[in-house]
Formats: sequence, structure tokens, C-alpha cells
Amino acid sequence: MAQRRTQRVVFQPASYRGLQRGINQLVNAVRPTLGPLPRTVAIHHVVTNKMPELLTKGGVIARRIIQLPDRDEDMGAMLVRHLLCSLHEQFGDGTATAAVLFQSVYNQGVRYLASGGNAMRLRYYLEKGARVILDELTSMTLRAGGKEQLVQIAQSICYDPPLAKVLGEIFDVIGEYGQLEIQPIHSRELKREYTDGMYWEAAGLFSREMITDHTRLRTEMESAAILISDLEIEDPRQLLPVMTVALEAGICSMLIIANKLSASAISLLLTNRDPEKFQAIAVRTPGISREGEVVAMEDVAVLTGGRPFLKATGDTLDNVKLQDLGRARRVWADRSRFGIVGGKGDPRSLRKHMMSLRTLFGQAQDPEVRRKLQQRCGKLMGGVATLQVGGATEIEIETRKELAEQAAGALRGAIRDGVLPGGGVTLLACRPVLKRLLDQSADPDERAAYHVLISVMEVPARTIFTNAGYDASEVLAQIKLAGPGYGFDVVSGQVVDMAQAGIFDVATVQKAAVNGAVTTASQALTIDVLVHHKKPEEVLAKT
Repeated sequence: MAQRRTQRVVFQPASYRGLQRGINQLVNAVRPTLGPLPRTVAIHHVVTNKMPELLTKGGVIARRIIQLPDRDEDMGAMLVRHLLCSLHEQFGDGTATAAVLFQSVYNQGVRYLASGGNAMRLRYYLEKGARVILDELTSMTLRAGGKEQLVQIAQSICYDPPLAKVLGEIFDVIGEYGQLEIQPIHSRELKREYTDGMYWEAAGLFSREMITDHTRLRTEMESAAILISDLEIEDPRQLLPVMTVALEAGICSMLIIANKLSASAISLLLTNRDPEKFQAIAVRTPGISREGEVVAMEDVAVLTGGRPFLKATGDTLDNVKLQDLGRARRVWADRSRFGIVGGKGDPRSLRKHMMSLRTLFGQAQDPEVRRKLQQRCGKLMGGVATLQVGGATEIEIETRKELAEQAAGALRGAIRDGVLPGGGVTLLACRPVLKRLLDQSADPDERAAYHVLISVMEVPARTIFTNAGYDASEVLAQIKLAGPGYGFDVVSGQVVDMAQAGIFDVATVQKAAVNGAVTTASQALTIDVLVHHKKPEEVLAKT
């Protein structure tokens, strides 16, 4: 008989049992994906005539699990799901590690509480231990850099040597904030292309007639002045002051950025086009939203040394001065975008602007905000690359594209915040400091917390070894004999120095996984009561 979904309250010990079953169900679905030799999880499609999804990414698996039938179990599963989805959105990795850590902390914590422990004090000491672990991980962090090491880091993430090699080369060129576009291509190959300078999408030429290079379908101009605005230019006479200023200064090339340009204004620019004397082209103000337009104009202004003319502040071109115009060594534009090479803005202002954007990036929590800030930094630094990802089938192309995106995000984090030896080695190395804290404590709840964390630090390594088909206890014994810094490479089946072998984890991802798992699981241990509300449709049926 189906369970009636009515309002009810669940107390201990039933609440612990229900949460625990849900946590274990979701984590056991994610656990097989941890490590360089992951097992596969099949997710049944809602559309029954399609083959199941075959997944090896913990974050994607968690997102596919929407609800468990049992309402108590569903609460536990959704606690883990929220953590894993947050990690997946922010870092693209670390979800399987966080899942197995969460499960171990919770299960061991429940056993201690069932024997009479205090939940609030256990939570306090678990969170204290988590801070100690994070400090240890920080002290073990290594700086990432150089093409060879970047290739190794990418290989640790995507397990695709050709793709890792290309990504390592790209990020060695464009750096941490460089702009990278990843596109699918119907070919078996991987192709990359580098673009000099920076460009803005959805900001192309107002007219096809402005194109001068009909082979490449674009226009290039050297030593150009740049008018930066979001103005709507209806009357061609509005352009006369800025064109006059440019001609009097001996400027032969001008890029006009505007929100709207009438047909008569376009005709004025085309009529007065003489590449040897004066040439002007016009492009749309970049940015989909009003906020996007403002930040794009701000970036172009800092880059080129001009000032934005804003419709919102009532700016016009009547009193435009030469110093109001930006300058660049070269500009180019086609029907969908425009680019700037060698902007001649003040270097000190550019450095100050970049520092401000990096500070905002470090403070931002929302993944979309971080993505936009990273793109702005990339444009200003001038590192732009396009990676075209191919494969034998559509599924392989899409899978490879997702791997490239995940590895690219990890490489940015590695360059910015460093790396840690991988394979669970760094978490194993955190046990000695926890053991010292255990030996110094006489408080039973504190000792219990450290006992839990010491055991938990082994779980990711054990899971990696088991997933690869090895006896985890035997492998751990070999690692202990080898000494600090050594781990087990499950691909080669040998004990190696993880740093020298190039097996790394991104430091920020590893720390976020540990912190999120321990703090969320310790909070879950303090849940005593579950309250289920009636389903909305049931309430409506009775009214």
C-alpha cells in the first residue's frame, strides 16, 4: 500500500534512521565515480524509448536524482544533493569526494550519538577539526605553472591524454583568466586557434557594406580612434563633431560604438569612406542587458583610454574632445563581433581595474557572477583561444566537450590557487595532526570527533582503490611503507611520488569538498525532528 503523504512529525531515533537511509542511497549512487578508473552509473531516461544515460560525474548524477519515494529518506538525500550540486556549479569537480566524506562523517556520527554522545558538542568539534584539516591542506599546496605541469593537471581531471595536452598548451598561453571558447566540431580531431587581442560577441557591424575584406568578411583598421557609447544616433549630423575632431587630429581610422545607428547615419559613414584619408565603421554596443552594456563600455574605456558617452546621463557628441576618444593599435569587426588589439589606455588604470575585478571574483559566490568576471578579466588581459572538440559520434563529442569544460575550470583554479598531490594522499597526510589533537584531549565528544575525522580521511583513497579493482587495505599498507608524499597510481598499479608522477588535485576543489562535507554532515547530525507537510494537491482536494 502506498504511503499516505499527509502532515506528520518524525522524532528520534526514526529521524536519524530515515535521513541515514536517504544519504546512503544517494552517496552509493555517486561513490562508483570517484577516481581515474570510475565505474559507470546508468540513469533511466524519462523518455522510455531512449537508451539510459551513462554517467561518471557525481554532480550530474546527483542532479538527476529529484526525489526518493520515502519522505524521510528523501530529506537525507536532498541534504547531500544540495551540497553536491553547489560544488558542481561552482567548481565542476570534487563532488564524489565530498559525497563519500559526508556519508562517512554522518554514519560514524550517528553511531556515536546512539551510544549517548552530545550532538551539538560533536558538531562543534567536527567543525573545529575541519578547520585544522583546511590549514594542513593549505600548508601542503603547491604552485602550479608551466606547460608540462598544466598538462598533468588536465590529465588528472579528464583522463584524455590528447585533450589534456591541448588544454595544457592553451592555458600556458592564455593564463588563469584568459578567454577560452569550447566548440563541438564534426571531426575526430582537436583543433585550437589563438586570437590576438580581445573581442566582444553580439556586437558586430551595423552594415555589411562596411566590410572591406570580402574574403574574411571583416574590416581591419590600424591606429584607430574609438568612440565608446550606448547612444542612439538617428540624425547623421550627430556624428559630425566627432568626425571633425578626428580629422583635425590627423586620425584616419575610427571605430564608433553605439546602441543604434539610423540608415542615414550609416550612409554618411559609407559616403565619406576613403581608406587613404579617413575611414569609419560602426558596431553595436556589446552586452545583452543594460548592466552588460555598462560593464563592457567601462572595460573598453579602461583598455583604450577613452570615456563612455552614456544615454542615461544625457551625454551628447556636441562637445566631444580628442581626449574623450579611445585609441588602439588595431581594431577589427565583422557582422557578429568586434575586437581591439593593443589598446592604448593608461597601464596604471588598467592594473587598478584588473585588481578590482580580481577582488570581486575572489569574493563572489554565485557561479554565473564568477564566470562573467573571469570573462572580463580575460578580455582585458588579451588572452583568447578557441578549442574545437571532435569525436567519432555525437555522444563522444558532447562528452569530450563536457570534459574539456570541466578540465578548463580546474586548470583556472590550479593556476590561481595551486594544487595538492592527488589520489587521496593529502587527506591521508592530515591524520597525524588530528591524532595529536586526539592525544591532547580528555573531552569525550572532542575525542569522538577526532576519531571520526581520522577514519574519514582514509575514505576517498579507499574508494579510489576499490573502484579501480584493488584491495584498499593492502594498498594503504604499501603507501605507509613508502613514506610521505607517496601514493598509489591506480592506472599504472604502482606506488609513486604523486607530485613527481603529475597526479594532482586542485587545492580549492579539495578544500571545498572537505569543508562542505564535514560542516554539512555535522549540521545534519543535529537534526532531531522531521516535519512533513501535506502535498498541495491534497490540501486543494479538501477545500
